[in-house]
Amino acid sequence: MPTWNPGLYLKFGAERTRPSLDLCARVPGSPRRILDLGCGPGNSTAVLRGRWPGAELAGLDSSPEMVAQARAGHPGGTWILADATRWRPERPYDLVFSNAVLQWLPDHARLIPGLMDWIAPGGCLAVQMPAAGTVLRETMADVAGSARWRQALAGAEGALNFHPAPFYYDLLAPRVDLWETVYYHSMASHQALVEWYEGTGMRPFLERLPDEASRAAFKADVLEAVRGVFAPAADGRVVMPFRRLFFVAWKG
Repeated sequence: MPTWNPGLYLKFGAERTRPSLDLCARVPGSPRRILDLGCGPGNSTAVLRGRWPGAELAGLDSSPEMVAQARAGHPGGTWILADATRWRPERPYDLVFSNAVLQWLPDHARLIPGLMDWIAPGGCLAVQMPAAGTVLRETMADVAGSARWRQALAGAEGALNFHPAPFYYDLLAPRVDLWETVYYHSMASHQALVEWYEGTGMRPFLERLPDEASRAAFKADVLEAVRGVFAPAADGRVVMPFRRLFFVAWKG
């Protein structure tokens, strides 16, 4: 079964880190105690360390491979291997920062108020995740729903959780700053675009397939589909629009 691959994830490190920089810039003040929830290989944690170098900072992730990469890249850091749906902090944080993680966790109506309980009065929850309606994700879902793959991949779509922006506003109003951004990533080729998604959103689909041959066949079908959706730019590169949802919510 495929596991998280830090090397493949960081192959597109600049594109994956940019949203965490943008989210970090919207967090006010000087939090003294910070949790990077779903820290991955530590790239978002490094952003937080650069912004607030004097803070007590910890990164948490459920992937042993990602935590091992974070420890190797940042040996002086504090890294926690844990499932965010079960783990609880010993004391609250001034900032819980979550970059491209919550889409992997279920029941957002319960999850997000629970995360607010981890935050000290005056602190905040800062979240970025892929938004509903992303063209690349919908293209892959169309392939998964085709006659060739429908039976083998039934239910894979449910592994990822997305809601429209008003859902999160209703959970967190009125102390919430909520916005969306579309990033236009310049990829070297259609193959690079598929590799980008293989490292993240394609994983639930690949995990349901029984062997490397079937996974390779599915990726080939996705590659063919994206070639029909994303036309090359004048310089031959492929410009991929990727929509992301952000919010910063304060605890009174």
